[in-house]
Amino acid sequence: MEVNSKSGSNLPKVIWKIEILNAVDDGSKSQSDSEDGNGEIIKVSWRVENFSSFKKDQKLYSENFTVDGNKWRILIFPKGNKNTGVDHLSIYLDVADSMNLPHGWSRYAQFGFAVIDQIDRRNSAEKVTEHDFNAKEPDWGFSSFLAHSELEDPKRGYLLNDACLVEAYVSTDTTEDLVSRELILETDSDKHKTKEADGVKAAIDNQTTMKTEPAIEPEDPTKDDMNIFFSSLESKLLSSKIVVSQEEAKEALAKLDEAMNMTPVDFYNSGNFSPLKQAFKILASFNYSSTTLTVEQKNVLLAMEESLKELANRAAKAVEDKNQLSEKESMKLTITHNLDSNVVRYKEVESDVKQVEQKLAAFHEQVEEAEKERESMLAEQKGIFRSSKRMKVELEALEKKWAEYEAKAEAAEKEEKTVEAEWGRMKDFISSIKGKI
Repeated sequence: MEVNSKSGSNLPKVIWKIEILNAVDDGSKSQSDSEDGNGEIIKVSWRVENFSSFKKDQKLYSENFTVDGNKWRILIFPKGNKNTGVDHLSIYLDVADSMNLPHGWSRYAQFGFAVIDQIDRRNSAEKVTEHDFNAKEPDWGFSSFLAHSELEDPKRGYLLNDACLVEAYVSTDTTEDLVSRELILETDSDKHKTKEADGVKAAIDNQTTMKTEPAIEPEDPTKDDMNIFFSSLESKLLSSKIVVSQEEAKEALAKLDEAMNMTPVDFYNSGNFSPLKQAFKILASFNYSSTTLTVEQKNVLLAMEESLKELANRAAKAVEDKNQLSEKESMKLTITHNLDSNVVRYKEVESDVKQVEQKLAAFHEQVEEAEKERESMLAEQKGIFRSSKRMKVELEALEKKWAEYEAKAEAAEKEEKTVEAEWGRMKDFISSIKGKI
Protein backbone atom coordinates (compact mmCIF):
# COMPACT_ATOMS: atom_id res chain seq x y z
CA MET A 1 0.00 0.00 0.00
CA GLU A 2 1.02 3.62 -0.48
CA VAL A 3 -0.09 6.38 1.91
CA ASN A 4 0.82 9.95 2.79
CA SER A 5 2.19 10.75 6.24
CA LYS A 6 -0.34 11.78 8.94
CA SER A 7 2.22 14.20 10.38
CA GLY A 8 1.57 17.94 10.65
CA SER A 9 1.76 20.31 7.70
CA ASN A 10 5.26 21.48 8.69
CA LEU A 11 6.73 18.03 8.06
CA PRO A 12 7.77 16.79 4.61
CA LYS A 13 5.47 14.63 2.50
CA VAL A 14 6.16 10.90 2.94
CA ILE A 15 5.25 8.05 0.60
CA TRP A 16 4.86 4.66 2.26
CA LYS A 17 4.80 1.12 0.83
CA ILE A 18 4.76 -2.37 2.43
CA GLU A 19 5.52 -5.73 0.76
CA ILE A 20 6.05 -9.28 1.99
CA LEU A 21 9.06 -11.14 0.57
CA ASN A 22 9.36 -14.91 0.70
CA ALA A 23 13.00 -15.64 1.41
CA VAL A 24 12.75 -19.12 -0.18
CA ASP A 25 11.29 -18.40 -3.61
CA ASP A 26 11.93 -14.61 -3.62
CA GLY A 27 8.28 -13.95 -4.41
CA SER A 28 6.09 -11.08 -3.22
CA LYS A 29 2.53 -11.03 -1.88
CA SER A 30 0.20 -8.76 0.07
CA GLN A 31 0.61 -8.38 3.82
CA SER A 32 -2.73 -10.05 4.56
CA ASP A 33 -1.59 -13.32 2.93
CA SER A 34 0.51 -14.44 5.91
CA GLU A 35 0.88 -13.59 9.60
CA ASP A 36 3.17 -16.36 10.88
CA GLY A 37 6.43 -14.69 9.75
CA ASN A 38 7.95 -18.10 9.00
CA GLY A 39 10.57 -17.57 6.31
CA GLU A 40 9.07 -14.22 5.41
CA ILE A 41 10.55 -10.73 5.37
CA ILE A 42 8.54 -7.53 5.54
CA LYS A 43 9.94 -4.90 3.19
CA VAL A 44 9.05 -1.27 3.89
CA SER A 45 9.78 1.53 1.40
CA TRP A 46 9.75 5.02 2.88
CA ARG A 47 10.27 7.96 0.50
CA VAL A 48 10.99 11.22 2.36
CA GLU A 49 10.63 14.33 0.23
CA ASN A 50 11.89 17.89 0.91
CA PHE A 51 14.78 16.28 2.75
CA SER A 52 16.76 19.51 3.06
CA SER A 53 13.96 21.07 5.14
CA PHE A 54 14.89 19.02 8.21
CA LYS A 55 16.67 20.78 11.05
CA LYS A 56 19.70 19.48 12.93
CA ASP A 57 18.84 16.87 15.62
CA GLN A 58 15.28 16.52 14.29
CA LYS A 59 13.93 12.97 14.36
CA LEU A 60 11.12 11.36 12.39
CA TYR A 61 9.07 8.21 13.03
CA SER A 62 7.54 6.25 10.18
CA GLU A 63 4.04 4.80 10.04
CA ASN A 64 3.61 1.60 12.11
CA PHE A 65 3.85 -1.74 10.33
CA THR A 66 3.24 -5.30 11.53
CA VAL A 67 5.67 -8.23 11.47
CA ASP A 68 4.53 -11.58 12.88
CA GLY A 69 1.74 -9.85 14.84
CA ASN A 70 4.05 -7.24 16.42
CA LYS A 71 4.07 -3.50 15.71
CA TRP A 72 7.24 -1.80 14.52
CA ARG A 73 8.30 1.55 13.06
CA ILE A 74 11.41 3.16 11.59
CA LEU A 75 13.15 6.02 13.40
CA ILE A 76 15.51 8.30 11.48
CA PHE A 77 17.60 11.35 12.33
CA PRO A 78 18.03 12.94 8.87
CA LYS A 79 20.75 15.35 10.04
CA GLY A 80 22.27 13.02 12.67
CA ASN A 81 21.54 11.89 16.24
CA LYS A 82 22.82 14.56 18.65
CA ASN A 83 23.31 11.91 21.38
CA THR A 84 26.01 10.18 19.32
CA GLY A 85 27.70 13.34 18.07
CA VAL A 86 28.21 12.05 14.52
CA ASP A 87 27.67 13.86 11.21
CA HIS A 88 25.75 10.97 9.69
CA LEU A 89 22.24 9.91 8.76
CA SER A 90 21.06 7.72 11.69
CA ILE A 91 18.50 4.89 11.24
CA TYR A 92 16.92 2.62 13.86
CA LEU A 93 14.19 -0.03 14.12
CA ASP A 94 11.80 0.80 16.97
CA VAL A 95 9.15 -1.23 18.84
CA ALA A 96 6.12 0.97 18.18
CA ASP A 97 4.06 -0.07 21.22
CA SER A 98 6.91 -0.53 23.72
CA MET A 99 5.29 1.75 26.32
CA ASN A 100 2.18 -0.47 26.46
CA LEU A 101 3.90 -3.88 26.67
CA PRO A 102 3.93 -5.90 29.94
CA HIS A 103 6.92 -5.93 32.29
CA GLY A 104 9.78 -8.17 31.17
CA TRP A 105 8.81 -8.22 27.49
CA SER A 106 11.35 -9.09 24.82
CA ARG A 107 11.17 -9.35 21.05
CA TYR A 108 13.73 -10.66 18.54
CA ALA A 109 14.21 -9.40 14.98
CA GLN A 110 16.84 -9.59 12.26
CA PHE A 111 16.69 -6.55 10.01
CA GLY A 112 18.49 -4.40 7.50
CA PHE A 113 18.26 -0.87 6.13
CA ALA A 114 19.14 0.61 2.75
CA VAL A 115 19.39 4.17 1.47
CA ILE A 116 18.78 3.68 -2.23
CA ASP A 117 20.97 5.18 -4.93
CA GLN A 118 18.12 6.21 -7.24
CA ILE A 119 20.49 6.40 -10.21
CA ASP A 120 22.04 2.95 -9.80
CA ARG A 121 20.57 0.66 -7.12
CA ARG A 122 23.76 -1.42 -7.07
CA ASN A 123 25.53 1.53 -5.42
CA SER A 124 22.98 1.75 -2.57
CA ALA A 125 24.19 1.95 1.05
CA GLU A 126 23.00 -0.98 3.17
CA LYS A 127 23.62 -2.50 6.60
CA VAL A 128 22.23 -5.62 8.35
CA THR A 129 22.04 -6.62 12.01
CA GLU A 130 19.89 -8.43 14.59
CA HIS A 131 18.78 -7.63 18.12
CA ASP A 132 16.73 -8.81 21.11
CA PHE A 133 14.56 -5.79 21.87
CA ASN A 134 13.41 -5.11 25.44
CA ALA A 135 12.26 -2.27 27.72
CA LYS A 136 15.84 -0.97 28.12
CA GLU A 137 16.60 -1.19 24.39
CA PRO A 138 13.30 -0.65 22.52
CA ASP A 139 15.14 0.63 19.44
CA TRP A 140 18.32 -0.57 17.73
CA GLY A 141 20.18 0.33 14.57
CA PHE A 142 22.96 2.48 13.17
CA SER A 143 23.97 5.93 14.46
CA SER A 144 26.53 6.28 11.66
CA PHE A 145 24.60 4.74 8.77
CA LEU A 146 25.68 7.14 6.01
CA ALA A 147 27.95 10.19 6.20
CA HIS A 148 26.29 13.44 5.13
CA SER A 149 29.19 14.09 2.74
CA GLU A 150 28.23 10.90 0.85
CA LEU A 151 24.48 11.39 1.23
CA GLU A 152 24.64 14.88 -0.30
CA ASP A 153 27.20 14.01 -2.99
CA PRO A 154 25.60 15.19 -6.28
CA LYS A 155 27.41 12.39 -8.14
CA ARG A 156 25.39 9.81 -6.18
CA GLY A 157 21.64 9.24 -6.28
CA TYR A 158 20.95 9.15 -2.55
CA LEU A 159 19.20 12.54 -2.69
CA LEU A 160 17.36 13.01 -5.96
CA ASN A 161 15.04 15.99 -6.38
CA ASP A 162 15.55 16.54 -2.61
CA ALA A 163 14.00 13.12 -1.88
CA CYS A 164 15.57 10.19 -0.02
CA LEU A 165 14.33 6.61 -0.44
CA VAL A 166 14.77 4.46 2.70
CA GLU A 167 14.04 0.72 2.75
CA ALA A 168 13.74 -1.57 5.78
CA TYR A 169 13.74 -5.39 5.76
CA VAL A 170 12.44 -7.03 8.96
CA SER A 171 11.90 -10.67 9.97
CA THR A 172 11.26 -12.39 13.31
CA ASP A 173 12.40 -15.73 11.88
CA THR A 174 15.53 -17.04 13.64
CA THR A 175 16.98 -18.59 10.47
CA GLU A 176 20.58 -17.40 10.24
CA ASP A 177 21.24 -14.60 7.74
CA LEU A 178 17.67 -14.60 6.43
CA VAL A 179 18.03 -10.83 5.92
CA SER A 180 21.26 -10.20 4.02
CA ARG A 181 22.99 -7.42 2.07
CA GLU A 182 22.65 -9.51 -1.11
CA LEU A 183 18.87 -9.78 -0.61
CA ILE A 184 18.58 -6.01 -0.21
CA LEU A 185 20.58 -5.20 -3.35
CA GLU A 186 18.83 -7.83 -5.51
CA THR A 187 15.22 -7.29 -4.38
CA ASP A 188 14.55 -4.62 -7.00
CA SER A 189 16.66 -5.92 -9.88
CA ASP A 190 15.31 -5.53 -13.42
CA LYS A 191 13.36 -8.74 -12.89
CA HIS A 192 11.66 -7.42 -9.76
CA LYS A 193 11.63 -3.65 -10.38
CA THR A 194 8.91 -1.96 -8.28
CA LYS A 195 6.35 0.60 -9.36
CA GLU A 196 7.96 3.05 -6.98
CA ALA A 197 11.30 2.80 -8.82
CA ASP A 198 9.55 3.33 -12.16
CA GLY A 199 7.74 6.32 -10.68
CA VAL A 200 11.04 7.87 -9.58
CA LYS A 201 12.50 7.53 -13.08
CA ALA A 202 9.37 9.03 -14.64
CA ALA A 203 9.56 11.99 -12.29
CA ILE A 204 13.20 12.59 -13.22
CA ASP A 205 12.41 12.36 -16.95
CA ASN A 206 9.52 14.82 -16.59
CA GLN A 207 11.66 17.31 -14.70
CA THR A 208 14.46 17.07 -17.28
CA THR A 209 11.99 17.77 -20.10
CA MET A 210 10.59 20.81 -18.31
CA LYS A 211 14.03 22.31 -17.62
CA THR A 212 15.33 21.91 -21.19
CA GLU A 213 12.48 23.62 -23.08
CA PRO A 214 12.76 24.38 -25.91
CA ALA A 215 14.24 20.91 -26.57
CA ILE A 216 17.33 21.83 -28.59
CA GLU A 217 19.57 19.19 -26.98
CA PRO A 218 18.78 15.43 -26.86
CA GLU A 219 16.35 14.48 -24.05
CA ASP A 220 18.90 12.09 -22.59
CA PRO A 221 22.45 13.28 -23.50
CA THR A 222 25.27 10.76 -23.30
CA LYS A 223 28.40 11.27 -21.22
CA ASP A 224 30.34 12.02 -24.43
CA ASP A 225 27.78 14.70 -25.39
CA MET A 226 28.22 16.42 -22.03
CA ASN A 227 32.04 16.14 -22.04
CA ILE A 228 32.29 17.62 -25.56
CA PHE A 229 29.94 20.49 -24.65
CA PHE A 230 31.79 21.53 -21.49
CA SER A 231 35.25 21.07 -23.03
CA SER A 232 34.20 23.41 -25.85
CA LEU A 233 32.73 25.87 -23.35
CA GLU A 234 35.92 25.82 -21.25
CA SER A 235 38.11 26.43 -24.34
CA LYS A 236 35.93 29.34 -25.37
CA LEU A 237 36.16 30.94 -21.92
CA LEU A 238 39.93 30.44 -21.71
CA SER A 239 40.40 31.94 -25.19
CA SER A 240 38.74 35.18 -24.05
CA LYS A 241 41.28 37.86 -23.25
CA ILE A 242 40.86 38.34 -19.50
CA VAL A 243 43.11 41.00 -17.99
CA VAL A 244 44.14 40.15 -14.44
CA SER A 245 45.63 42.91 -12.33
CA GLN A 246 48.55 42.46 -9.99
CA GLU A 247 46.24 43.18 -7.05
CA GLU A 248 43.96 40.31 -8.12
CA ALA A 249 46.99 38.02 -8.45
CA LYS A 250 48.17 39.01 -4.96
CA GLU A 251 44.72 38.34 -3.55
CA ALA A 252 44.64 34.93 -5.22
CA LEU A 253 48.09 34.12 -3.84
CA ALA A 254 46.94 35.21 -0.37
CA LYS A 255 44.10 32.66 -0.56
CA LEU A 256 46.61 29.96 -1.41
CA ASP A 257 48.81 31.07 1.44
CA GLU A 258 45.85 30.92 3.83
CA ALA A 259 45.06 27.37 2.69
CA MET A 260 48.67 26.25 3.10
CA ASN A 261 48.64 27.47 6.71
CA MET A 262 45.96 24.88 7.44
CA THR A 263 46.76 21.24 8.12
CA PRO A 264 45.89 18.90 5.23
CA VAL A 265 42.98 17.43 7.22
CA ASP A 266 41.59 20.85 8.21
CA PHE A 267 41.79 21.94 4.59
CA TYR A 268 39.90 18.80 3.50
CA ASN A 269 37.18 19.39 6.11
CA SER A 270 36.86 23.07 5.20
CA GLY A 271 35.61 22.21 1.71
CA ASN A 272 37.35 25.30 0.27
CA PHE A 273 38.27 23.69 -3.04
CA SER A 274 36.06 25.96 -5.19
CA PRO A 275 37.57 29.34 -4.05
CA LEU A 276 41.07 27.93 -4.60
CA LYS A 277 40.14 26.72 -8.07
CA GLN A 278 39.22 30.32 -8.93
CA ALA A 279 42.50 31.53 -7.41
CA PHE A 280 44.48 29.13 -9.62
CA LYS A 281 42.55 30.36 -12.69
CA ILE A 282 43.45 33.97 -11.84
CA LEU A 283 47.11 33.09 -11.46
CA ALA A 284 47.00 31.18 -14.76
CA SER A 285 45.63 34.28 -16.52
CA PHE A 286 48.08 36.72 -14.94
CA ASN A 287 50.83 38.11 -17.17
CA TYR A 288 54.10 37.21 -15.42
CA SER A 289 56.33 39.11 -17.80
CA SER A 290 56.26 42.20 -15.56
CA THR A 291 57.19 40.27 -12.39
CA THR A 292 60.27 38.50 -11.05
CA LEU A 293 58.40 35.16 -11.19
CA THR A 294 60.00 32.77 -13.68
CA VAL A 295 58.07 30.64 -16.17
CA GLU A 296 59.23 27.54 -14.28
CA GLN A 297 57.81 28.91 -11.02
CA LYS A 298 54.56 29.68 -12.80
CA ASN A 299 54.32 26.10 -14.07
CA VAL A 300 55.04 24.69 -10.60
CA LEU A 301 52.35 26.94 -9.13
CA LEU A 302 49.73 25.82 -11.65
CA ALA A 303 50.62 22.16 -11.14
CA MET A 304 49.90 22.51 -7.42
CA GLU A 305 46.11 22.57 -7.90
CA GLU A 306 45.74 18.81 -8.32
CA SER A 307 48.51 18.07 -5.79
CA LEU A 308 46.67 20.13 -3.18
CA LYS A 309 43.47 18.09 -3.57
CA GLU A 310 45.31 14.79 -3.70
CA LEU A 311 47.32 15.47 -0.53
CA ALA A 312 44.22 16.63 1.34
CA ASN A 313 42.35 13.46 0.32
CA ARG A 314 45.26 11.28 1.40
CA ALA A 315 45.46 13.02 4.77
CA ALA A 316 41.73 12.60 5.37
CA LYS A 317 41.96 8.91 4.45
CA ALA A 318 44.87 8.46 6.87
CA VAL A 319 42.89 10.01 9.73
CA GLU A 320 39.90 7.82 8.89
CA ASP A 321 42.05 4.69 9.00
CA LYS A 322 43.51 5.73 12.36
CA ASN A 323 40.07 6.42 13.80
CA GLN A 324 38.83 3.02 12.70
CA LEU A 325 40.87 1.33 15.41
CA SER A 326 39.29 3.55 18.07
CA GLU A 327 35.81 2.74 16.78
CA LYS A 328 36.51 -0.99 16.85
CA GLU A 329 37.96 -0.67 20.35
CA SER A 330 34.78 1.04 21.51
CA MET A 331 32.71 -1.72 19.90
CA LYS A 332 34.78 -4.36 21.64
CA LEU A 333 34.34 -2.69 25.03
CA THR A 334 30.58 -2.42 24.50
CA ILE A 335 30.23 -6.10 23.61
CA THR A 336 32.40 -7.12 26.57
CA HIS A 337 30.31 -4.96 28.91
CA ASN A 338 27.08 -6.51 27.60
CA LEU A 339 28.50 -9.99 28.07
CA ASP A 340 29.47 -9.18 31.67
CA SER A 341 25.97 -7.88 32.35
CA ASN A 342 24.44 -11.02 30.84
CA VAL A 343 26.62 -13.29 32.98
CA VAL A 344 25.52 -11.45 36.14
CA ARG A 345 21.87 -11.46 35.10
CA TYR A 346 22.04 -15.14 34.15
CA LYS A 347 23.20 -16.03 37.65
CA GLU A 348 20.52 -13.82 39.18
CA VAL A 349 17.82 -15.53 37.15
CA GLU A 350 19.29 -18.95 38.02
CA SER A 351 18.96 -18.06 41.71
CA ASP A 352 15.39 -16.84 41.14
CA VAL A 353 14.50 -20.12 39.43
CA LYS A 354 15.73 -22.10 42.44
CA GLN A 355 13.61 -19.99 44.77
CA VAL A 356 10.56 -20.55 42.61
CA GLU A 357 11.20 -24.30 42.60
CA GLN A 358 11.28 -24.25 46.42
CA LYS A 359 7.96 -22.41 46.45
CA LEU A 360 6.47 -25.07 44.18
CA ALA A 361 7.42 -27.78 46.69
CA ALA A 362 6.20 -25.85 49.75
CA PHE A 363 2.99 -24.31 48.44
CA HIS A 364 1.03 -26.88 46.46
CA GLU A 365 -1.98 -24.56 46.20
CA GLN A 366 0.16 -22.09 44.18
CA VAL A 367 1.61 -24.67 41.80
CA GLU A 368 -0.06 -23.36 38.65
CA GLU A 369 0.93 -19.73 39.28
CA ALA A 370 4.50 -20.62 40.26
CA GLU A 371 4.98 -22.81 37.18
CA LYS A 372 4.01 -19.90 34.92
CA GLU A 373 6.54 -17.67 36.66
CA ARG A 374 9.23 -20.36 36.35
CA GLU A 375 8.60 -20.83 32.61
CA SER A 376 8.90 -17.08 32.06
CA MET A 377 12.26 -16.98 33.81
CA LEU A 378 13.55 -20.00 31.90
CA ALA A 379 12.54 -18.31 28.66
CA GLU A 380 14.54 -15.25 29.72
CA GLN A 381 17.55 -17.50 30.42
CA LYS A 382 17.32 -18.96 26.93
CA GLY A 383 17.07 -15.49 25.44
CA ILE A 384 20.17 -14.42 27.36
CA PHE A 385 21.94 -17.59 26.22
CA ARG A 386 21.10 -16.97 22.54
CA SER A 387 22.10 -13.33 22.77
CA SER A 388 25.36 -14.18 24.52
CA LYS A 389 26.26 -16.80 21.91
CA ARG A 390 25.73 -14.31 19.11
CA MET A 391 27.78 -11.64 20.86
CA LYS A 392 30.53 -14.18 21.65
CA VAL A 393 30.80 -15.09 17.96
CA GLU A 394 30.88 -11.39 17.04
CA LEU A 395 33.61 -10.76 19.64
CA GLU A 396 35.72 -13.67 18.36
CA ALA A 397 35.38 -12.42 14.77
CA LEU A 398 36.46 -8.96 15.87
CA GLU A 399 39.50 -10.32 17.72
CA LYS A 400 40.61 -12.32 14.65
CA LYS A 401 40.92 -9.11 12.64
CA TRP A 402 42.39 -7.09 15.49
CA ALA A 403 45.96 -7.32 14.18
CA GLU A 404 44.74 -6.07 10.78
CA TYR A 405 43.09 -3.00 12.34
CA GLU A 406 46.23 -2.22 14.37
CA ALA A 407 48.48 -2.60 11.29
CA LYS A 408 46.18 -0.37 9.27
CA ALA A 409 46.23 2.31 11.96
CA GLU A 410 50.07 2.15 12.12
CA ALA A 411 50.34 2.50 8.34
CA ALA A 412 47.89 5.41 8.44
CA GLU A 413 50.03 7.22 11.02
CA LYS A 414 53.10 6.87 8.75
CA GLU A 415 51.09 8.12 5.78
CA GLU A 416 49.95 11.12 7.79
CA LYS A 417 53.56 12.07 8.60
CA THR A 418 54.54 11.72 4.92
CA VAL A 419 51.66 13.99 3.88
CA GLU A 420 52.54 16.57 6.51
CA ALA A 421 56.16 16.62 5.27
CA GLU A 422 55.06 17.15 1.66
CA TRP A 423 52.57 19.76 2.81
CA GLY A 424 55.34 21.63 4.68
CA ARG A 425 57.53 21.75 1.58
CA MET A 426 54.67 23.21 -0.44
CA LYS A 427 53.96 25.73 2.32
CA ASP A 428 57.60 26.84 2.32
CA PHE A 429 57.53 27.26 -1.45
CA ILE A 430 54.42 29.49 -1.31
CA SER A 431 56.06 31.56 1.43
CA SER A 432 59.19 31.98 -0.70
CA ILE A 433 57.29 33.54 -3.61
CA LYS A 434 54.90 35.74 -1.64
CA GLY A 435 57.12 38.76 -1.86
CA LYS A 436 57.69 38.37 -5.59
CA ILE A 437 54.13 39.08 -6.70
